Formats: sequence, structure tokens, C-alpha cells
Amino acid sequence: MNVRHALPVLLLLGSIGLCPLLSSSEEPLKSKSLPPIPLSVEEIHAWIDRSHPLLRGAGTEKTMARGKMLKALGAFEPILINDTELERFISTSNPGKGTQTVGFNDTLIEARHPWGFRYSAGVREAIGTAKIPDLSFGGGNNQVILGGFIPLLRGLMVNPENAELQRSELANPKAEVQISQTRQDLFLAAATQFWDWVTAVKLAEVQRRAVGVAEDRYRQVEGRAKAGAVAPLDVVEANQEVQRRREVAIAVQRLVEQEQLKLSMFLWENNAPVSPHLDRAPNFPSAMLLPAPDTIQAHKLQAKVDRPEVKEIGIEAKLNNIDLELAKNNLLPSLDAEAAPARAPEKFVLGLGYRFGLELKIPILQRKSRGEVLEAQGKADRFVFIQQFREQQVLIDVDNAISALERAKERVAAAAESLRLAKTLEEGERFRFSLGATSILFVNLRERNSVDSESQVIRAKADYQKAQALYQWAIGAWARTTPFVTPVTYRARD
Repeated sequence: MNVRHALPVLLLLGSIGLCPLLSSSEEPLKSKSLPPIPLSVEEIHAWIDRSHPLLRGAGTEKTMARGKMLKALGAFEPILINDTELERFISTSNPGKGTQTVGFNDTLIEARHPWGFRYSAGVREAIGTAKIPDLSFGGGNNQVILGGFIPLLRGLMVNPENAELQRSELANPKAEVQISQTRQDLFLAAATQFWDWVTAVKLAEVQRRAVGVAEDRYRQVEGRAKAGAVAPLDVVEANQEVQRRREVAIAVQRLVEQEQLKLSMFLWENNAPVSPHLDRAPNFPSAMLLPAPDTIQAHKLQAKVDRPEVKEIGIEAKLNNIDLELAKNNLLPSLDAEAAPARAPEKFVLGLGYRFGLELKIPILQRKSRGEVLEAQGKADRFVFIQQFREQQVLIDVDNAISALERAKERVAAAAESLRLAKTLEEGERFRFSLGATSILFVNLRERNSVDSESQVIRAKADYQKAQALYQWAIGAWARTTPFVTPVTYRARD
């Protein structure tokens, strides 16, 4: 039998127990445990994108923008009109006919254009014995009716309805900017809070180790005191150090709980905050790289485009330009041309089925319109200065983040060296204590110094990571990135 053909058969037999593939001595592999993977800033941000109420609330701005667009378009939607008018009169041409009742029933569609045009079209049906002389059909009982209104100066292309439509078109970009701003701020706050939580967890671990060291020494000193090797006062000193370190550990544990609760406000599940597990606190990344000068310069140029604050002022300036154009248009005289079917039954009966008109209005002082122009021009000038300020603020934010990165990196190096020296002194003091050349007080002092130095290393590393987050915020990186996918929280043990 061919091996390629035999393999599926063997697998099938093995699966039904006719051909055991494992010896009786072999046990099934035990399922591997699935410990939680370390929590990361990216996962926190994924939670925010997925379920944070403030970001979801900001998303309603897009719904409101669509509502504004529909509201603005409502001014230009077609209207179905049905109008009936009747009149009774005596015909002067034939008084013998006596009193007659004549009228019409109009059925038409009326609409308007954003440029200010209004137009209508429909059918007029005669009521009574009179016939329609103008443009009639159906034996003189029906007439095609057309109408139009055209502004020749004021209101032509620039009018309140068209201005509102233009504003509504900017509502969605404005909503996008507001969402981006909310996302940026939430991401920065979450990253900062995340590293504050990690710092608290790491400080608690340091204090727990310090308490364990003090407790071990207390037991050793207590045993040596019973043997008469050390003075009873050293036991008191060792015990006091244990209590001191426990008090510090309790305070740090309170800090952990506080930072954990704060971090939970960025982790929402089923419309409620979720506290992260302490065993998911990660170690600080070892790499501490600074962006190159060319990269920083490119990021600055891009940030002046991507930062929501800069985009926002640009949209506000466009909105003000709409108001300015409308105010300038209101300074023009009003010259309107109109053509419409006659609205009185006696008009079309006598053969005058249409009316035409041309109306001119010239305001004298124009104080209202001139005031609106001045106000809009003042706002436009102000937006120019605000734009300049915000662009410079973006550059300052980037420089500030770079400064924070550089100083934090230097602090990490200095704190690490201080910790190395503190550990050396601590080991030396312990050795001297074992020889009886020093007291337990100096050992405690050396250990405290080591704990303080290690705590400074932790804080410096956390500040570097927070500076990294500040840099991402400053260059607007989170304003242009796509939302994260749903985070994965577990992995198999290696």
C-alpha cells in the first residue's frame, strides 16, 4: 500500500481506538496554562476606541452633522401645492347670463435652488362655465402653469438658505475634528495614567521585597540575640525597621489601588469601568531611542496639518467667510424678477393668465449690513492671529516633548548608576555587619538608600514613557491613525 494512501487510514483507525497511536505508558499532554499577557498602551487605546463613553459621545457629533445637513436641505425640497379659488361675478359682455361662478384648481410642484431661484410647474383646471384662453388644452378647461422668481442682485448665489447649506457641509469635518481632539486627549491621559499605574505596581514590588529583607534580618538578629551574639537593642532596631517598611508598603499599596481605579476609567466593558489585574503590569521597555532631527522636523510640519486644534481654527475661519460673503451681499440693492400665473379667477377669464414683475429696493443707510460686514471682517482678522498662535503652539509642544524625552533618558542613566553604587554600598555594609564591624542601623540606612535609588529608576523610566506619549500627542499621531482592533488579552505559555 502506498504510504500516502495508508496515512489517512491509520489516522482514522487511531481516532476510533482500533489502532492506538500512543503507548499505554504515554499520558495525554496537559493543557498549558494561559497567563495574562502584559497590558500595553496600545491595548488601553484599543479599549478606548472600542467602548469609552466620552469617545462614543463625541461620535454623536457626526449624527448631529447629518441632521444639520438634512435641515439645511429642507429649504430646497419640492413642495406639492393644491390651491382652489372661486369667484362670483356678472359678465359685463353678456349681462343676460346673470351671475356666474368661475374659478380654478391649481396642482403644482414648487421648489427653490440654492442660488436663490424659485420655480414652479403644474396644471390649472378651470371651474365653472368659463374657458381658459391662454395656453389651454382639453377644450379650454386646463392650462399648463409655470412660474419663476430670480434675484438679479441681492440674494443671487449668496443668500441665507445657501449660507446655511454651506455651514452644514462643514458640520461633518468639524465633527471629525472634535472626535480627533477627544481621541487625542483620551489617548494621552490614558497613556499617562497607565504608566502611573505601572509605576505604583513596581514601587509596591520594591517595598514588598524590602519588607521581606527586613523580616528575614529581624529573625536572624533575634536568633543571634538569644545566643548572646548581639545586643537586645539590635532586635528592637530590626523590628522597628520592619514596621517602618510595612507602613511604607501599605502607603504604596494604597497608591496602587488609587492608580488602578483611575486606570479603570479608560477600560470600559458593558458600560462600566473594569479594573486591570495587577499581574498584567508590564516591565518598562529597555529601548530608549530619540527621534532624529530630520524626523522631528518632518513631524513638526505634519503636526501643523494633523493637530485638531489647527484644523478647528481653519473650519471656524471658513464658517466666518460664509457669514462675511452673506453680509457683503446684503449691501447690494434688491432687484427681483418674477413671472407667475394670475391668482385671481377674473384675470385668466379675461385672457390675462400670467403676471410679470420687476421690483427694485435700495436701502438708504445700510447700517445693519455694514455692521455685519465689519463684525465678520474683525473675526476673519482674529482667526489669522489665532491660526499663527496655534501653529506656534504645536511647534512648542513638540519641542517640549523632545525636551522631556531627553531629560528623562538622562535621568534613567543617572538613576541606574546611583542604584548600582547604592547596591555596592549595601552589599559592603552587610558584609561588615556579618563581621561585627558595623551596626544594624547602618545596614538599614544602606538598604533604604538602595530602595530610594531603585524607586528613582522606576520613576525616571515612567517619565520617559510618558514623554513618549506626550510626543505622540504633540505631533498629532493619534488624530490620524485608524482605530485599533479588539484587543487580545491571553497567550499560551512559552
